[in-house]
Amino acid sequence: MRTHPIVVVGGGVIGLMTARALARHGHEVVVFERGALGREASWAAGGILSPLYPWRYPDAVTRLSQASQAVYPELCKGLEEATGIDPEWEPSGLWCLGEGERDHATAWAARFGVRLEVDAGGEWGPGLWLPDVAQVRPPRLLRALRGQLQNLPVTIREEACVEGLRWQRGVLTGLVVNGEEVAASRLVVAAGPWSAPLLARYGLPLPVTPVKGQMILIQAPRGALKTMVLKEGRYLVPRRDGSVLVGSTQETQGFDKTLTEEARVALRASALALWPALEPFPVTHQWAGLRPSSPEGVPFIGEHPEIRGCFVNTGHFRNGIVLAPASAELAADLVLCEDPGCDPAPYAPDRSLGGGSAVSVVK
Repeated sequence: MRTHPIVVVGGGVIGLMTARALARHGHEVVVFERGALGREASWAAGGILSPLYPWRYPDAVTRLSQASQAVYPELCKGLEEATGIDPEWEPSGLWCLGEGERDHATAWAARFGVRLEVDAGGEWGPGLWLPDVAQVRPPRLLRALRGQLQNLPVTIREEACVEGLRWQRGVLTGLVVNGEEVAASRLVVAAGPWSAPLLARYGLPLPVTPVKGQMILIQAPRGALKTMVLKEGRYLVPRRDGSVLVGSTQETQGFDKTLTEEARVALRASALALWPALEPFPVTHQWAGLRPSSPEGVPFIGEHPEIRGCFVNTGHFRNGIVLAPASAELAADLVLCEDPGCDPAPYAPDRSLGGGSAVSVVK
C-alpha cells in the first residue's frame, strides 16, 4: 500500500491550483482524476475573470474573486515563463448591458473599490462598464498548469476513479482508487459535481449538483471585437485569434453532457442580437461542461466535520476559473494548519447543515 502525504481528488482547475499551492509550500502531492485532466467544466469554461453580474453574489464570492483577480497577471506570466504556454490573460473589460441594476451595482463597486462606469449610451447602448475585468483561455491555462506541476513534487494519475475513503476513529487513513488501497493522511476533494455523491456516503451531504452549460465558438476576423459583452445572461468573449466564444446555457439534466441543436441555434441568435456583425461568420465549435452549482454560488472549502484530514474544495458553480487561485490558497492553508488569508467560516462544508455536526458517518 503506497503512501502519499497529500492527495487531491479531481484534476480540474480547482484541483490543479490546489495541488500547485500545496506543492509550493514544499509538500508532495498526488492528483487523482477520474477521466482526462482538466477536460470537464474547467476546459469548457468561458474564462471571464469575474463573476457575471458580480454584485448579485454574496460578499464571500467577491472576496475570493478579488484576491484571485489580483494574482492572475503574474500567475499567467509565471506559467508562460515556466512552460512556454501562454494562458492568454487579456484585460478586455466587460460591458454589462441593461439599465435595471445600476444602483445596486454602483453601491457594490464603491464598497469593494471596483472601477465601474455608468454609460448612458455609446456603441453598445445603456450599460455598466467594468474596465478592469480580464479573461484567460481555459484550455491553455490548464495545459500551462499541468506543465508547471510536472516541475513540482506533484504526481498526476488520470483515469483514476476514487471509489471510497478509509478512516479509523474519525481520522482519514486512505482511499480506494481503481480497486487499489492507497494510504493517505490528508486529502482534498475537488471533483466538481462528482464531489457530492462521494462525500454524501461519508456523512457530508453537500448541496452541489451538476448544471450543464453549452457554448459555441464563432470565427470572426482578428481584432473585430475588442471587449467582452454581457446581456441577460448571455455573453461574448473575443479571443486573440479573432474567434468569439458565445455562452452559455444553464440546464439541469444530471450528468448528461449531450450537445443539442436547440442550444446551438439559441446561442447563435443571442450572439447576433448582441453583435449583428457576427452574422456572416461560421460556428466552428460547440461543447458543454458540467458546472458544480452551490447555494448562492459560494464554494465549500474546509475540513469534513467528522473525518479529520478530509478536506473539500468544490461548488464554485460558474466561477471556478476566477475563484481558483484564492480558493486553492485557502484550502492549502487549512490543510497545512496555517493562518488563512481570509475568514474561512463562510465556506465551511458543514454550513448547509446549519453549522452543526454532520450526520453520523457510516463505514
